[in-house]
Amino acid sequence: MDPAIQSAVDRWLADPAIAPIDQQEVRDLLARGDAGELADRFYRDLEFGTGGLRGIMGAGLNRMNPYTVGAAAQGLANYIAKGGEAARRGGVAIAYDCRRMSDAFARRVAEVMAGNGIRAYLFEALRPTPELSFAVRHLKCTSGVVVTASHNPPAYNGFKAYWSDGGQVVPPHDAAIIEEVRRVGGFSNVRAMPLAEAKSQGLVNLIGHEIDEAFLEKVQQSTLAPDLCQTQGKQLKIVFSALHGTGSTLVPEALRRRGFVNVSEVAEQARPDGEFPTVKSPNPEEGAALAMAIDLARRESADLVIASDPDADRVGIAVRDATGNYPLVTGNQIAAILTYYLCEQLTRSGRFPNRGVVLSTIVSSDLMKTIARSYGAEVVETLTGFKWIAAKIGEFERDGSGRRFIFGAEESYGYMPCDYVRDKDAVTSAAFLAEAAAFAASQGQTLLTLLDSLFAKFGFHQEGAKSFTMPGQDGATRIAALMDGLRRSPPRTMGGRPVQTWADIQTGEVRELATGIVVGRYELPASDVIMLTLDDKTKVIARPSGTEPKIKFYILAKEPGDDLATARMGASIKIEAISHELSMIAGEA
Repeated sequence: MDPAIQSAVDRWLADPAIAPIDQQEVRDLLARGDAGELADRFYRDLEFGTGGLRGIMGAGLNRMNPYTVGAAAQGLANYIAKGGEAARRGGVAIAYDCRRMSDAFARRVAEVMAGNGIRAYLFEALRPTPELSFAVRHLKCTSGVVVTASHNPPAYNGFKAYWSDGGQVVPPHDAAIIEEVRRVGGFSNVRAMPLAEAKSQGLVNLIGHEIDEAFLEKVQQSTLAPDLCQTQGKQLKIVFSALHGTGSTLVPEALRRRGFVNVSEVAEQARPDGEFPTVKSPNPEEGAALAMAIDLARRESADLVIASDPDADRVGIAVRDATGNYPLVTGNQIAAILTYYLCEQLTRSGRFPNRGVVLSTIVSSDLMKTIARSYGAEVVETLTGFKWIAAKIGEFERDGSGRRFIFGAEESYGYMPCDYVRDKDAVTSAAFLAEAAAFAASQGQTLLTLLDSLFAKFGFHQEGAKSFTMPGQDGATRIAALMDGLRRSPPRTMGGRPVQTWADIQTGEVRELATGIVVGRYELPASDVIMLTLDDKTKVIARPSGTEPKIKFYILAKEPGDDLATARMGASIKIEAISHELSMIAGEA
């Protein structure tokens, strides 16, 4: 065994702060001689990144467990304490999802906050991530934490940190919190107060129904066409699945209050269960995850299928077509539909803001951006992740420019229709998707035919994605080498088309590949992202994941929209060819 790993194992086994059962788990690995598993658990500390923690659960430094969660909470508490007594009194809102250990990790965070004299508002039971964002703002908290690993497999969990605006932490808070986490040192330096004692001292307060009601009232107030929802809502049939997660707590009720009374839940997936027994992956962007919901929709001749991921920040849909099938709608396509609907209704009602802004990311399709500009909205691109979208809204509120937020979205099935939540919001988004479907029905359309009309007007846009999972220390080295290769020697052609420009978001520079001349610049925080633009404006974007051991490639293709059948075929051929080339570049062909 590597001496550094052996040393880390020895420290774990000798640490009095670690319970015997968690030490025994490591001793069992030693007894089996499982050097590979020990190396993965101890080759590094589980990294507290710019959004918090995410990793596999288990004993070890590179795992999610009460000790690594406690150290993360201590670092956050230390940073809050630097804000003085007002920051301590403001406190921390804490929510959690359905995963293994989520409730225990949330309690641990509350105990650490109490041990540091910081008030904690702990949800009494699991709740969606967007409700945590709302609660931070509603309760005027200093910070927030949600325990979730989003749509990752059952073995994972996570810790996401929020600041007082309700958004995930961004500069300067993120780097400062990371530094405080690093300074915690050993697990014995974590200060915690038993939950019962913390409750008796008023340092831990349970919250629940009152926050639900305040949040649902905001969702209902956001309706753009209440009369339409009441009339069409009686006709539209919807099937909803929470995929065993938190969505069942609020989504069906939000739909009902908006006027959609014909909502059927997938009973087998309504009960929270961190094992996700009916799906391989609880990810609403995957067709297999929606299979049970689509089966129920067929039996009930439903118009629309909606599914949320375990923490109910992402939402996916399927729509009944003319043949009775239920094709899935991609994340970029959902973003385009919602952009169109919001802009159209605001325009019809005379409420479109003078300096309206739609926010999206550099890896998202141009379709929603083109639609937004057609209504006169300004489009602002951010780095990947809703924390950057939330940060932009805060910037608009402070800079006196008069810019008004309309909508925010990213390709990975995340949407923010309203700014009372400063993160992806499947609850409000589900209500607006139903409202958009009602609007389409009033025009004799479905969301699918509406989407086709957008393609015909703005061009056919199709996206592809290629991800390569590379776990462990070796995987991290391979990912770094891949990105270095793309910087040093980017490909000259992709899919048979010349690469016209390449952009490195580490420097912000956009260079013409043939000459190396700088022809543009992205004014964004430095990020490990490479963007290649082909001569036909197809984009290929490389980005290592910030939460999983994988590198992601995004392929964004555009074709003329006058013949959709031809456009679909051309885009598919192009994406397939580029995907194959990416597999070769990654050594996975």
